[in-house]
Amino acid sequence: MSVLSYQFMQYALIAAIITGLSAPAIGTFIVQRRLALLGDGLGHVALTGVALGLLTGVAPLTTAIIVAIGGAILIEVLRAYGRTSGDLALAMLFYGGIAGGVLLTNLAGESAATLNQYLFGSIITMSRADLTIVVALGVVVVALSLIFRPQFFAVCQDEAHAKVMGIRVQLFGILIAVLAAVTITVAMRTVGLLLVSALMVVPVAAAQQLSRSFKSTHFAAMAIGLFAAVTGLLTSYQIDAQPGPTIVIIALVVFVLAALTRALLRPTSTQEAKNG
Repeated sequence: MSVLSYQFMQYALIAAIITGLSAPAIGTFIVQRRLALLGDGLGHVALTGVALGLLTGVAPLTTAIIVAIGGAILIEVLRAYGRTSGDLALAMLFYGGIAGGVLLTNLAGESAATLNQYLFGSIITMSRADLTIVVALGVVVVALSLIFRPQFFAVCQDEAHAKVMGIRVQLFGILIAVLAAVTITVAMRTVGLLLVSALMVVPVAAAQQLSRSFKSTHFAAMAIGLFAAVTGLLTSYQIDAQPGPTIVIIALVVFVLAALTRALLRPTSTQEAKNG
């Protein structure tokens, strides 16, 4: 019997495809903006949202989205208008998010085991309703990352130059952060809140080893993320392991192979340049 004959694996595969595409799609801009740890910070904030859902009886995915978006807007406001640097604002998100998550979970009378499916992912237990939300939000993230790629790139590369070009830097900065927050919640059930940042960063880092332009890096990162998510899901089923960590490990393997390939090709390219 085929693996995909099971309905839960069909749902899981669709979620893996959406996550594999959407996480690197927005992660490319996060890395370009030198905020690689933004995913971790927003992941901890989303944990508070999950706990709030458990406490109030609302679907945790819904409350996680709302709280994560609020955290994303807050960090951009602190960076733009306050005296708080980006790394300090991220640190506050780390501490406040995990503290609020644990506190609200205890108040809800839930055990730590309840949070595990959100911390480390639980893709095979995804319901049809959750899948619908994941697909809808994932498509929006990918679409907007492609539509506004020139503006996002300008803002991430040089904010001062982007202002000269007439781009609303603060607006697009907030939009990048909000899309990152949405991506966190999309990937929450796939790889988990603790590992979601890896799927936003590692495929991008791997793509940078071999790509020469931002556009090619963007598409290559999405392709690597898709490969890692689908391969990781199917591999985890075969070896009876958790999908989340397996997906991240495969993404890391691709990065190592890409880095080795670049190291092997660099001497050849250098020699050809000298001869030419």
